[in-house]
Amino acid sequence: MKQVTVTGQTVEEAIQTALGQLDASEDQIKVEIIDEGKKGIFGVFGSKPAIVKVMLPPNQSQEGDEYLREIAKQMGNTVDIETEENDKEIRYNLTGDKIAMLIGKRGQTLNALQYLTQLVVNRNSDQYKAVIVDAEGYRDRRNETLKQLAERLAKKAIRLQREVFLEPMPSYERKVIHTALQNNTDISTFSDGVEPNRRVVIKPEK
Repeated sequence: MKQVTVTGQTVEEAIQTALGQLDASEDQIKVEIIDEGKKGIFGVFGSKPAIVKVMLPPNQSQEGDEYLREIAKQMGNTVDIETEENDKEIRYNLTGDKIAMLIGKRGQTLNALQYLTQLVVNRNSDQYKAVIVDAEGYRDRRNETLKQLAERLAKKAIRLQREVFLEPMPSYERKVIHTALQNNTDISTFSDGVEPNRRVVIKPEK
């Protein structure tokens, strides 16, 4: 977070000076008034300057972009990043020549990158945003694989009449499983265990 402490004849003048130093607009900053100042006699004698501390919170999506580029660079890779952002979520889609390196086995490396990027994006901000890191459409392909897996294991649970445990998954992948099976009245699903080993359980309904 960038911040400056400046003085001026008035609080507003000090804020305007700070905006120039930070190259920012008023809607981007946070202001802490340290001293409102004092005009003094005839505006001169006994006057006291106003003092304000002006803070410029970091751009969340930009911080995530820079972090991902740096991590990719350290892994010997160069990536292009397309960013989509709304009030609740930031989505990064990575493309590059060695993209498989950033995905990893069953998306484990990509999941780790997503978790770390989410920490970076939210560490200095009052507005929490969920972060999705994708790589050349991997998430959509993975979601389709998870849906097919859910259907197959649901049939297995019904056939064997016992609970079937899936491998540990991050919360958004578990949600895909739960959603895929929510209309199947022959089974129920729930999550069991403690992160990062929390997994979906498919239970037959007798």
